[in-house]
Amino acid sequence: MSNTNPSVPTTYTLGGDLTVNRMGYGAMRITGDGIWGPPEDHDESIRVLRRAVELGVNFIDTADSYGPNISEELIAEALHPYPAGLLIATKGGLLRTGPNQWPINAHPDHLREALEGSLKRLKLDQIDLYQLHRIDPEVPFEKTLEFLQQVQEEGLVKHIGLSEVTVAQIKQAQQFVKVVSVQNMYSVDNRKWEAELEYTLQQDMAFIPWYPLSGGNQEALSKLDQIGQKHGATRQQIALSWLLHRAPNILLIPGTSKVKHLEENVKAASIALTSEDMAALETLNPAPAAR
Repeated sequence: MSNTNPSVPTTYTLGGDLTVNRMGYGAMRITGDGIWGPPEDHDESIRVLRRAVELGVNFIDTADSYGPNISEELIAEALHPYPAGLLIATKGGLLRTGPNQWPINAHPDHLREALEGSLKRLKLDQIDLYQLHRIDPEVPFEKTLEFLQQVQEEGLVKHIGLSEVTVAQIKQAQQFVKVVSVQNMYSVDNRKWEAELEYTLQQDMAFIPWYPLSGGNQEALSKLDQIGQKHGATRQQIALSWLLHRAPNILLIPGTSKVKHLEENVKAASIALTSEDMAALETLNPAPAAR
């Protein structure tokens, strides 16, 4: 995995001891419609996972709720026994009641069941990065954090991450566990979580943006297309490249169920945006004022 811009680092060391390439892969899309059930093309999903590793991807993000269970099962089918250095991150804290339905349940009892299921499906003794998918408003956050602290002490989890959290919530979690990553929605045209990105950068945590191109913003799409033409790249590649340039702690997890799209996404790591490109993209959705 090459990068023609030496000023943009290609790797990041998660938790101080696990170094991964910053261009990763998100395994949500290798499931059925509505992230429900098996994929339409099982064999293509297997090819996507294997091709990702061939291309140098060594950070794969999944969750027990993708399918549910399907994504984790496919990862093990395609890649186990895992090559050295491959980091599989998974998440727990959501239920699935149907296509596109995601009720929250971060009660320790559910999380215990979810974690044990993930370990079994992924054929692992320890999850390298276990992420709380959502904070549960019906469960005291302290109870959830105590559970995460406990399973880390038990050796079932190496590192702990959070998703869709504020700076205040990250600080609260840090009183119980070492938080090594935050996964929030973030893109060139959606920078609501700018303060959280800045905090993770200060705290030496990874920031893992999901939904890296929000879409529907015609100004953003037009500008991405314009810059893409200059670099011989697609709008999606430019959006991904912007994230890699934006901060050195950003890990990318673009998802796809097609090998062709996977290869296009990975090529984004080799695009060297200029300062003029970055300035033009900055105007699409300037960082919000500090809060």
